[in-house]
Order: sequence, then C-alpha cells, then structure tokens
Amino acid sequence: MATREELLKVPAFAELPEEQVDWFLQNAQEMRLKPGEGYIQPGTPADAMFVILEGQVHVRGQLGGQDVVFTSEAGDVGGRLPFSRMKQFTFGGRAVVDTRLLRFPAAQFPELVQHMPELASRLVGLMSDRIRESTRIEQQQERLASLGKLSAGLAHELNNPASAARRATSQLRDALKRIKESSHQLGRRELSPAQKADIEKLETFMMQQSGKPPLGGLALSTREDEIDTLLRNHGHTDLWQLAADLARNHVDPESLERLFATMDGDTVRVALVRIAASLEIASLLDQIESSTSRISDLVKAIKEYTFMDQSPVQNVDVVKSLENTLTILNYKLKHGVTVERDYGTVPLVCSFGTDLNQIWTNIIDNAIDAMKGKGTLRLRTFTEDGCVVVQIADDGPGIPEEIQSRIFEPFFTTKKVGEGTGLGLDTVQRIVKKHRGSIQVESRPGSTCFQIWLPAAQAAQTEAGRKPS
Repeated sequence: MATREELLKVPAFAELPEEQVDWFLQNAQEMRLKPGEGYIQPGTPADAMFVILEGQVHVRGQLGGQDVVFTSEAGDVGGRLPFSRMKQFTFGGRAVVDTRLLRFPAAQFPELVQHMPELASRLVGLMSDRIRESTRIEQQQERLASLGKLSAGLAHELNNPASAARRATSQLRDALKRIKESSHQLGRRELSPAQKADIEKLETFMMQQSGKPPLGGLALSTREDEIDTLLRNHGHTDLWQLAADLARNHVDPESLERLFATMDGDTVRVALVRIAASLEIASLLDQIESSTSRISDLVKAIKEYTFMDQSPVQNVDVVKSLENTLTILNYKLKHGVTVERDYGTVPLVCSFGTDLNQIWTNIIDNAIDAMKGKGTLRLRTFTEDGCVVVQIADDGPGIPEEIQSRIFEPFFTTKKVGEGTGLGLDTVQRIVKKHRGSIQVESRPGSTCFQIWLPAAQAAQTEAGRKPS
C-alpha cells in the first residue's frame, strides 16, 4: 500500500503538508501492473491522473502524424491533469517492468484544487511544460517533413544534370577514340597542303555552325537526303548517321563534292569521320559544362537557402531569398506552374538565418498544392511605411471563408492525414512576429494572396535600439 513517505518523494508532492498528502492517498487508487500490462488506452475517456511510484511505463501515440514513444519512471505524473481540456486519451500507456502507480479520478479535481492548491499550481506548470514540449516536437517534425520534401526534390534536381554529365562523359570516350583513330589514318596518307587546307576549312566551317539552330524540318530532311545520296554515289552506303550530323551543321553537298574532287573517297570518309567526332566532342563538352553548372548553381542556392558559413542574424536580400526558394522548389514548379515576378527595389531585412526562407517555402509549397501543381504563382515586392512587403499569390480554388480565420491555428489543416501537420502557417506567423512584422491573407475562389510586412533592416535596428537595456 502506498505510503506518505513514498508520495513525498515524487517531485510534484515534495514538501507538501502531510495532511494534504494523506488526503490525496485516501482518494487515490493504487494499481499494480505486470510488464506489458496497460493502464490507459487511446480513445478512452480521459478520466484520471496517474502518479508512478515504482517501475517504468511507455506512453505511445500519434503526434503530428508520427508515432512517438515517451518513457515515464518513478516520480513522474501523467494522464489528465487539472484544468486540462482533454476529453479522451490520445495515447496508450503500458508497463515496461513491474510497476506501481496511483490513479486519481478527474472527477475529484475540483476538490484537489481546494484541498491542495500548491499541488494544483505545480501541476499547471507541469502541463504547460508538456504543451511546450509537444509543440516543440510537432514543430521539429514539421521541419523534418519539409526537409524531407525538399531533399527528395533536390535529389531529383541534382540527379538529372549529374546523369546527363555522366552520359556525356561516356560518349566522350567513344568520340575521342574515333577522332584518335581517324587522325592516325589521315596522318598515314600523303596529303598535299591544298588537300589539308580543304579539310581544315570544312572542319572550321562546321565548328562555327555547331552552335546555330539547325534547318527547319522539311529543309533539314531534304539536306540529309542530298548528302546521303552524294555519299552513296561515292560508294559510302553506311554513313547515314554522318549525313544527318553534317546536315544539322549546315554543310551543303557542294562543299563535300569539292572534297571528293580533290582526294579519293576513302580519304574523304576518314576526314568526315574525324570532323564529325570533333563536332560531337564540342557538343558533349557543352553538355558537361551545362550540367555541372546546373549542379553548381543548385549547391550555391542550397548554401544560400540554409545560410551555411554565415552568421545566424544578418541583413537579407528578400528578392534573392525568394529566388533561392524557387530554385529549391523547382522540382514542384516545373510541371505546370508559371511564376510571374514583379520585384520592386526594396531594402534589406534583418533576419534570423533561414527563417525567411521557411516563410516562403511554406506559403509557396501550400500554393503549389492548392493549384494541384498547375497554375500561376505571382510574386511581388515593394516598400510601404518603412517595411518590405512581400505578396505571394496563386490562382487556386481559394480558402473557404468559414475557415480563413483558423488557418494560422496550430495543428489546423485541410490536408489529408499524413499530408500535413497543420503547423506550416503557424510557423510562418511565429517567424513573422519574431521579426516584428505582420501577415494577412485575402482569398476568394480563384485567388489567394498572402501579404507579409517585414521591417526594413535600418528600421528594425532603430526599433531595437529604442528597447531599454
């Protein structure tokens, strides 16, 4: 049977008057649990508070759409606490080892507050701590969920140029092999200076044309047929791919005919193979440069987005911050979202690290989801009353009027279970307030617009300077 001395060892009951502790013991029921035995079930009425005297329990449930497990040991107080609005238990509790605990009925909370006001005050503080911890966990899960989505998109965005560079590198080896072999063959032939000049002239011409767009569909097809016919007439029936490459690079049959007129057909063949390999190498190098530049740009955007290697508080270019966010979210934008920009010249904003990017990410991501990935995203920046104003609008279905007042509430979401935690806009509002700014939303069918006001850096510093030390 539980004793006064045992209960006084529980931090919440420490140093309470003996008569109050005795009253609590008289109204509490002692429970003994074997390992694996449960004492609360999710979905059942939240009708009691529990004080663990001995042993250990696991409390398991859903928090922000994720399974979480808390461990409670001797000295912990759990279950429903006084002044809590909990109606049903959302968690299940189960003993890990042999456990003793006290069950105090919630129906007697009014009497507890009257007989044990100090304990009631301590339990209110305990409940506040739990709310803060639960909110912290929810917010952490929201960040992790956002990071997971961004990571998946970035992996895709990085994989495309990396794969293209890898393919081009593989093709480059084959092209280098062909140009080496054809150069050796030409070197073994006794070519006059005039013949060498003709080959070099054609190669130079084709290299100059390589960056230009090819002829139109019908004209290109006609040119390919003309070059292929010319090559076949000279006994080369297997150079149809070479004919296509020559046609795309604006080579005309007459220039090829001049080569055949000054040297034998086999020499012309080797020369054309070498020229085609040179063109392919130039094209592959352009592809590799483009792909690696894309990777470099993404890495740069990630570093700027996360403020790596930078101080946590600094003056931030809002337009650049928006553009970095668009780069990070490009994997969601490129399948049907048109971005319209109307950037005015605005001053810098004093920001805490990645906070501003978190605002843009949450709002833009919500807008893309609302438009089902297809529509117009409009971004606008301007200055008003010493503030930088950012407008983010979409042409989605809009937010129903009856829930517009609730969209900034913690845990409120219209998304399906597992698709959102309901903390995105709550996080946005908290960040905006931390920057001494404000946010509002206007929405109707076919249009939703978020407006964020952030004090300009100089204004923010002036305001901070007025604060008493």
